Amino acid sequence: MRRVALLLALCLGGCGDTLWSGVLPGPAAPGQDIAPAGPALRLTLRGRPAYAALVQETGERRLWRTASNQVVETDGGRVVATAGLGEMLAATRFDGPDPLTTPAALLDRPAVARRMVDLMRADRAAEGMRFGVQVECRLRAKPTEDAAVLLVEETCRAAGAGRFTNRFWVAAEGGAVLQASQWIGPGVPMLTVEFLSPAS
Repeated sequence: MRRVALLLALCLGGCGDTLWSGVLPGPAAPGQDIAPAGPALRLTLRGRPAYAALVQETGERRLWRTASNQVVETDGGRVVATAGLGEMLAATRFDGPDPLTTPAALLDRPAVARRMVDLMRADRAAEGMRFGVQVECRLRAKPTEDAAVLLVEETCRAAGAGRFTNRFWVAAEGGAVLQASQWIGPGVPMLTVEFLSPAS
């Protein structure tokens, strides 16, 4: 719950149901916020892209915040928590290692992964909280037209929340996630995340 409290604190008072867009991100439209000078994410949900700046880093865990005070936490290239939406992904806990950390191995051997997630509504009402929701997934990788990029598809079933497919475009060399389309909870569109270097 301390992690949830930190996400909510970073979200501040501006949190609401407005956020990013639902298609793969392109250039920001006129009037959109400007990419931060340092490491950043471009997040797309519900029709509008927004940049999120890095605000905290602990190993592979990073917290990012948009100018509109929405917050995401990533672990490597995976979004593991959000704040500032009507429904939030409060926490993610893997049962064993995350196969996404070694995407090249998924070319030859698809992998199964299980994790537990905690979900809650922005109002934090008890009836909107669901803890320990089991998510079972199968991951496989395949080459893309660009030899430098692999596509990892993660087909999942979440208890009481249906099925979904996450997609991660990763560097063939090193396995860094370049862009992803990820489930962040029931009732919320897929979140598209693009990882931007300071030079972008």
